[in-house]
Amino acid sequence: MSTLQISLAVVGVILLGLIVAYNAWNHRRNAPKRAQPLEGERGATEAHARFDPALDGVDVTNLPPSAAAMHDPLLDAAPSQELHAQAGHEAAVPEAHPGAEVSAADLTGEMQPGVRTMPLTERKLALDGLIDAIAPIRVDHPVTGDAALLVQPTTRRAGSKPFRIEGLNESTGEWETVRAGQRYTAFQAGVQLANRLGALNEIEFSEFVAKVQNFADGLNAIVELPDMLHEVGRARELDQFASEHDAQLSFVLRPRRAAWSPGYIEQHAANLGFVPAAMPGRMLLPSAAGLQPALLTLAYDPQAAQSDNLDQTAVHELWLSLDVPQVARSEEPFARLREVIHVLCENMDGFVCDQNGYQLLPQVFDPIDADLQKLYDRLDQRELSAGSMLARRMFN
Repeated sequence: MSTLQISLAVVGVILLGLIVAYNAWNHRRNAPKRAQPLEGERGATEAHARFDPALDGVDVTNLPPSAAAMHDPLLDAAPSQELHAQAGHEAAVPEAHPGAEVSAADLTGEMQPGVRTMPLTERKLALDGLIDAIAPIRVDHPVTGDAALLVQPTTRRAGSKPFRIEGLNESTGEWETVRAGQRYTAFQAGVQLANRLGALNEIEFSEFVAKVQNFADGLNAIVELPDMLHEVGRARELDQFASEHDAQLSFVLRPRRAAWSPGYIEQHAANLGFVPAAMPGRMLLPSAAGLQPALLTLAYDPQAAQSDNLDQTAVHELWLSLDVPQVARSEEPFARLREVIHVLCENMDGFVCDQNGYQLLPQVFDPIDADLQKLYDRLDQRELSAGSMLARRMFN
């Protein structure tokens, strides 16, 4: 071979090597970012993998009783109280009323890292005439809860509106959900006037009347039904107010360069206090109060969250949402939302944009904050303060 041929062969090999190296580097740079294993978990895993009683000289036939005893968390755990996890607020944020306003508050408290479990749900309060149409039911003598439960309607809805029956407990003198083993001196039935599905209509009110009348007939009781036209009118007025004062904020975070993996997102979210929800691809930031709905919702592609190889699955955007009427003003949820956005964008090399993909600057959050303060004030004036039980029932 001539010198020219050898030189060309060498140059070709070098070029081929450079192309392979560039492709490998480019693939590595554009691969989804993975979660970093914690040092403690890595060391514990390696130590556990290296330990073998038979090879490490441990006599398993002569262990002391305390070491030989095995603990099975499923078999040895004491019976625990049944916990009712959040359902409606843990799922996707429901659709807002049309014409909803945006709103918010400031936050000065620091984020608490670490994983927290979701709190218990708050006990539902009694029927309230502000958002319920109530029908009193009079009985001649105290009725047992067992007898009332036998004739109580099997469904808890009249159309799309929540429906419930409460009894006046003979011993406590308080209204409560009918329970077996108790005695009640009176009953009341109520149907919610409005929710995010709209106002109570004539058909739903008629269904409510039928359920209440059947319950009263089963107890030989007398029911005082409210006027349908009056209650339907109240429902429409309440729904109009709710439509004008509902607000659900949602922001999109996207990576600047390499995509994120599900594990990478969950690791950074967990550092800010988010905990996994029941639905794949969804995490919640619990309330500091303990009994309130989650402050914020983080969501990404649920199919990516269920893929076989989470480290190689690419996620190109995630959503951060705040359901304003569901969270108390004192929790300062919008300021918390701003802080979460800032920290995630900085740590994950991302940027925030609206639902149309337009990048948002930090200055756009200040007008939203001002609007939220006005919204909170109007809800307070209507006795539907954000985060209260009435507001959580109404905006649901």
